[in-house]
Amino acid sequence: MNESTFAEQKVVVLDFGAQYGQLIARRVRDLGVYSEIMPCDASADEISAAHPAALILSGGPASVYAEDAPSVDPAIFDMGLPILGFCYGHQIMAATLGGEVAHSEVGEYGAAKIMRDGESVLFGDTPAEQTVWMSHRDAVSRVPEGFTVTSHTDVCPVASMECAERKLFSTQFHPEVKHTEHGNELLRTFLFDVCGFEGTWTMDNIIEQKVSEIREQVGDARVILGLSGGVDSSVVAALCAKAIGKQLTCVFVNHGLLRKNEPEEVEEVFTKQFDVDFVHVHAEERYAELLAGVTDPEAKRKIIGTQFWKEFFAVAQELDGVQYLAQGTIYPDIIESGARKTGGKASTIKSHHNLIPFPEGVHFDLIEPLDHFFKDEVRALGTALGLPDHIVHRQPFPGPGLAIRIIGDVTPEKLEILKNADAIVREELDAYNQRLFEETGERNSEHSCWQYFAVLPDIKSVGVMGDERTYQRPIILRAVESSDAMTADWAKLPYDVLARVSGRIVAEVPGVNRVAYDITSKPPATIEWE
Repeated sequence: MNESTFAEQKVVVLDFGAQYGQLIARRVRDLGVYSEIMPCDASADEISAAHPAALILSGGPASVYAEDAPSVDPAIFDMGLPILGFCYGHQIMAATLGGEVAHSEVGEYGAAKIMRDGESVLFGDTPAEQTVWMSHRDAVSRVPEGFTVTSHTDVCPVASMECAERKLFSTQFHPEVKHTEHGNELLRTFLFDVCGFEGTWTMDNIIEQKVSEIREQVGDARVILGLSGGVDSSVVAALCAKAIGKQLTCVFVNHGLLRKNEPEEVEEVFTKQFDVDFVHVHAEERYAELLAGVTDPEAKRKIIGTQFWKEFFAVAQELDGVQYLAQGTIYPDIIESGARKTGGKASTIKSHHNLIPFPEGVHFDLIEPLDHFFKDEVRALGTALGLPDHIVHRQPFPGPGLAIRIIGDVTPEKLEILKNADAIVREELDAYNQRLFEETGERNSEHSCWQYFAVLPDIKSVGVMGDERTYQRPIILRAVESSDAMTADWAKLPYDVLARVSGRIVAEVPGVNRVAYDITSKPPATIEWE
């Protein structure tokens, strides 16, 4: 990432393979401080080159005694930076600085009660007893020289420790998870009292910074962007439009596999709301021919992906002076594609730019203004840029579109059925989620649906309509609760909502005589059917 106004107030999270690694970075950003993730085996020189003003050492699944246990460059503790360690980060801090970590006979997993031991900079005025979230068997048994024990539990003698003089703090528990009742206060104390940060990581500042960076990078050149109508590409388009206006050409490849009315909505936003060149490529017939008779989901994906780039680059090569390709790569894409897990730690994060199949003799430099943003930050950025809610809060939608929600071959008849059924599902469950929001005041209530859609299986079943036998298609309703799509549970929808969805689909969608509800969690199932 380019040097920015936030460089002097940046937290680097060293990742020891924690399931909560990204969550730590998010919690820091939620408090208005910019954070980035680096692998735990980065050297002190590499970390220093990132210009952090503080470090956080994440948890991790390994034991410090394991042969291939992740370690940390001891020199980071001599950089003069405030450092906060959680769980494995707590243990590695103790072990590296001359303390001892012991393997306990009794582990702690889940909610636990800690008792504070005397005064503590990190704990400040928080209660003497408080509930925290633990996940460990190893535990610090002796703190390094200069450290004091600041809390304990019945089975963990060092639930936290600190050396305030060197600004080194660590906890055996996880302050970043919501189950630790005063975790946010501890993070606030570290960031604002210990580190002296100001909390300037706000949407207005981010937009100003990103617009400036794009203008500086692009100069007078032209930029092309493949606009899918999804959240990420739409936010990149809005950001580039604000920065460079007519120097941007948005290419919208319509493969005919989007949801009902989506192509029209995308075109309206980017022709009427933003001052950019917009090219609508109507490729519906070409895709229909290519997909005719294809039933294997991986074959569908390959055909759709390959044809997208053919359509896109055909337009790109007709434009003069295009030097840059903008894309909606976001931070989890970078982390997940480049951070292969080895021995419980993440290796150096690598770029995945080489996944773009540039034709022979064609190359564009990349603009990826969202490559250090998490998904909900991208949504907030979109709102701040003036994008409408139906784009900003668009549900996750597969690149191949409805082709992989139609089991079997894709035909115009099946597409029409699925588009109409899916529109009813989204309309009814949008309304259900809105009612929950009005009742609870939370957008992400634990009872709300995170993703919901219709699936069209490759079967027919017998039914009765108007005293006559029918032999038509069923629709499968899929609705799940999740926060990150890594795991998901089926949504416990009220019967009246299910009845309304089913009744409307059968009554309003020709060719459908039955609705079934998928009540399988992930795992063992996936959220999508193909």
